[in-house]
Amino acid sequence: RAADDAALFDAARSADDGFRIPATVANAILDGEQPVKAWREHRGLTQEVLAEKAGISKAYLCQIETRKRVGALKTLRALADVLAVSINELQED
Repeated sequence: RAADDAALFDAARSADDGFRIPATVANAILDGEQPVKAWREHRGLTQEVLAEKAGISKAYLCQIETRKRVGALKTLRALADVLAVSINELQED
């Protein structure tokens, strides 16, 4: 059994991409926070700075963070790039 455990561990380690979701972000999302907002706050960015770097208006970012708009795929890609996360981390189910 130890050999099986070692093989499973080695397989998991080789498939690990090194990406981790910080506890503060995970907990905020689990508590109902919108993912873009959780990541933005974790990165220490204001809405103004994130919107400018992503090439969108602050109003549009605010609508995404308050769930009034979903955000176009192009927009989510730009936000993900600025936040240094995959687009999957920003999408809600």
